[in-house]
Amino acid sequence: MHLEIKRLIEKTIGREIVLEKPKDITLGHFATPAAFSLAKEEKKNPMVIAEELALKFQEFDIFESVTAIKGFLNFKLSNKYLLESIDKSLLLDLDFAKGEQKNQKILLEFVSANPTGPLHIGHARGAVFGDALLKVGRYLGYDITAEYYINDAGSQMEMLATSLNLAAREHILKETVEYPEQFYRGDYLFDIASKCVELYGKDIFDDENKRQELALFAKDEVIKLIISDLADLGVVFDNFVSEKSLYKDWDETKKTLENNHSLYDKDDKTYLKSTVYGDDSDRVVVRDNGIPTYLAGDIIYHKNKFERNFDKYINIWGADHHGYITRVKAAVSFLGFESSNLEILLSQMVALLKGGEPYKMSKRAGNVILMSEITDEIGADALRFIFLTKKSDTHLEFDIDVLKNQDSSNPVFYINYAHARINQLFKKADLSPCDVKDESISEINQDAKDLVFQALLLPSILDEGFERRDMQKITDYLHLLSSLVHKFYNEHRIIGEKNEKQYLKALSFVALSIRVGLKVLGITAKDVM
Repeated sequence: MHLEIKRLIEKTIGREIVLEKPKDITLGHFATPAAFSLAKEEKKNPMVIAEELALKFQEFDIFESVTAIKGFLNFKLSNKYLLESIDKSLLLDLDFAKGEQKNQKILLEFVSANPTGPLHIGHARGAVFGDALLKVGRYLGYDITAEYYINDAGSQMEMLATSLNLAAREHILKETVEYPEQFYRGDYLFDIASKCVELYGKDIFDDENKRQELALFAKDEVIKLIISDLADLGVVFDNFVSEKSLYKDWDETKKTLENNHSLYDKDDKTYLKSTVYGDDSDRVVVRDNGIPTYLAGDIIYHKNKFERNFDKYINIWGADHHGYITRVKAAVSFLGFESSNLEILLSQMVALLKGGEPYKMSKRAGNVILMSEITDEIGADALRFIFLTKKSDTHLEFDIDVLKNQDSSNPVFYINYAHARINQLFKKADLSPCDVKDESISEINQDAKDLVFQALLLPSILDEGFERRDMQKITDYLHLLSSLVHKFYNEHRIIGEKNEKQYLKALSFVALSIRVGLKVLGITAKDVM
């Protein structure tokens, strides 16, 4: 609706505009400050220009009124247009607000945690943000592939094998062991050690020649655990790409960089000239022992990505990778690709409380709070929603006990309750949405009209949320729409009133908007609370 109105106004006045929604709906459903920009060109008072522009819309039956107020052009939609929009939307049902297929292919990489242990609560935030972006984008018609980059090369794999060996000696061989501070810990290693014994026997932990095999087994088991935990949160990937498998392409990648004059040798190391693109220092890509660095692996991976010919590449990284952005974009440019097609979004860590106190880590988690623990305690829907209530690159703190409350302090409950309340009204009336679909709703009051107008805004909210990579736009909208439902419910009698069916039809559409809004975030609306 927003886009349709915007295009009509632009066509009528012959220029692109900004179309806003006034805070005071009595002024109009939409407004534009176009007269102010025109005033500079035409050297006229913007209020005069706004009044002249208003006259151009007098014959449009889509508008009830178009008025000039303090230089702004304000548009109030006609009842006829609103009613037609609602009828069209109800026919779409769960395809309401769905976009047409876009001619843009996007590769979205997110989570990509090291396969050395279960995902923790910090990983969960990036997982939920990435998956919501994926679901919203696909709903809007973008062709998006979800990818997980497995960091299975480097010293962490050797450390995983050693950590598994120590866990086996403690848990299975009943030896007394000391864990160096940097090694991985947690009951998950005991589970993996037990599986390893079942397949290979206890002797594998004494055979140094089996070290690599042990690391590979542990990595594969951790990846299975990660995939399972993500699935419990509703997150599923299309592709998994192994870092280790890409190193066979390093010589070719290095040659491309050399041909583009982006490398130099110093002190037996090879450096990338990343300062050319704004990095604060050039970065080592080959160590003095001849082994490529972690950055080299990322360079190979991004070459691999760009060679797959997507239109856009989006990476979601932890906030601690902020300084890494410039050097990766520099490498992309040196490889001969357009670095502006690579978009890197950051996901901040999370502070978790329980009853107002810092959440205590469990024995099973080692030294982190496991994502699976919190999913089990409050449910995937609550966890997904709360992670999306703030922009991904801002600090988030929440108390899991609040998400168990059955009141307005719990945003998930509050929104689901609005949806359930509307369903309850239908039960009280002994009717279904199908029974009222042919009602005209021409006689509903202004509060109800304002409510359905808000519900009609979902398509523009989804568009804005995706374009700005800001899922908070959607959660804020759903909370606002739900608050209007509760307000309307408390202030107006519906059941038994003369226009009962008209109001129920209006509310059935509002419920649809809530249901679809939650669905694209990966959350199922509750019919009963």
